[in-house]
Amino acid sequence: RLSQKTKTLQRIISTLANKNDEIQNFIDTLNHTLKGVQENSSNILSELDEEFDSLYSILDEVKESMINCIKQEQARKSQELQSQISQCNNALENSEELLEFATRSLDIKEPEEFSKYVCVYHRVTMASAFRLSLKPKVSDNMTHLMVDFSQERQMLQTLKFLPVPKAPEIDPVECLVADNSVTVAWRMLEEDNKIDHFILEHRKTNFDGLPRVKDERCWEIIDNIKGTEYTLSGLKFDSKYMNFRVRACNKAVAGEYSDPVTLETKALNFNLDNSSSHLNLKVEDTCVEWDPTGGKGQESKMKGKENKGSVHVTSLKKHTRSGTPSPKRTSVGSRPPAVRGSRDRFTGESYTVLGDTAIESGQHYWEVKAQKDCKSYSVGVAYKTLGKFDQLGKTNTSWCIHVNNWLQNTFAAKHNNKVKALDVTVPEKIGVFCDFDGGQLSFYDANSKQLLYSFKTKFTQPVLPGFMVWCGGLSLSTGMQVPSAVRTLQKSENGMTGSASSLNNVVTQ
Repeated sequence: RLSQKTKTLQRIISTLANKNDEIQNFIDTLNHTLKGVQENSSNILSELDEEFDSLYSILDEVKESMINCIKQEQARKSQELQSQISQCNNALENSEELLEFATRSLDIKEPEEFSKYVCVYHRVTMASAFRLSLKPKVSDNMTHLMVDFSQERQMLQTLKFLPVPKAPEIDPVECLVADNSVTVAWRMLEEDNKIDHFILEHRKTNFDGLPRVKDERCWEIIDNIKGTEYTLSGLKFDSKYMNFRVRACNKAVAGEYSDPVTLETKALNFNLDNSSSHLNLKVEDTCVEWDPTGGKGQESKMKGKENKGSVHVTSLKKHTRSGTPSPKRTSVGSRPPAVRGSRDRFTGESYTVLGDTAIESGQHYWEVKAQKDCKSYSVGVAYKTLGKFDQLGKTNTSWCIHVNNWLQNTFAAKHNNKVKALDVTVPEKIGVFCDFDGGQLSFYDANSKQLLYSFKTKFTQPVLPGFMVWCGGLSLSTGMQVPSAVRTLQKSENGMTGSASSLNNVVTQ
């Protein structure tokens, strides 16, 4: 009864701890939102000042332009009137001279003398005064340059804040996670024909549920999306989940974010275990290269570090990365003394390196690419108990396909020291599919997804990705989902004869 009460109390404590964690995350969210309100209020006030300053500036420019128009019109009319006044003054002066001349001619009594003045008639009738228009060319009216801002004034008086688009809603049912791509789909709860585009934000996380304010990763932004869905492709699923949120934008303002959605994006992630690799192999996370001088230079150093018992490897990652159900990290220190004897590294001609994550269940996939000049390499899986002198495929604890480009070119499947020649072209990149629960290990052309070979067995222990390389190098791609094409091929693949049992009928190496 005490044990049952203890378990019940532990469950209560665990539930309370989880609730406290949720509340703390919510408090962080509220504090972050409060800080955002203060910062965004200051920003929007500043933007409002800028908008009104811009409006004032435009009004000043329009006023200045209108003033210039009035001044130009004033100058034009003044010039026209001054020209007319000048013409009239000249005509008046000439006319007065003619008038005086004509008046004197009337005083002549002698006919002969008067005849000399007969030209007066022509001079008078041809005077400029008779040709002059006595109508002003321009008027003093300037009302055509008046303005009426009554409509604009009413418009300004009714000026309001822009309507903010409603928040979209992401539909998790319509979202698709496949082939290391995520398609996010959303909809507007209310029709809004003024929406110009959408902004999608996403980030990786290892926490399900609502996004955490103190999450290590920042939001990544995809702007100017015209439709109501978007596909992110070529992702590495090195976290268990991805958070998504979206907001609508019109020409001038962005709306509120949608409620965030968390989609599961887990896949097998592992690095190469440098601590147990052969000394002739240079290992860096997901790359391994054969180095013929590596072993000799390090052998003497390693002798002093090796203990008779097992050695704890601190370079391995402590936490399991995302993957399909329960792949677990392994370290030499966590193995029982019987595992791989009393040494820490592969040696002899076993130029081998294993992955640092054990597969105990589920379906997993990774890809391997060899350097073009690589002379020999193997790709497969092995139990943790693989001995330090053992080569992949030469024991009943390892399965692989082997590529040999030295002296003669061979491509074969290997298990338990049995060999099955493969009558297919060696691909540029090899895809490895491991179905632990279904007891299947298949190899594919990673580009075309053509099946190369498939082992059928029953895994009795956790397996580790295994690699052998000689005179060359390999690079890995992890954090990958099982491709849709591979999943589709599984049903037809089950009827094929390329299984581990067929290797018992071939010649022993």
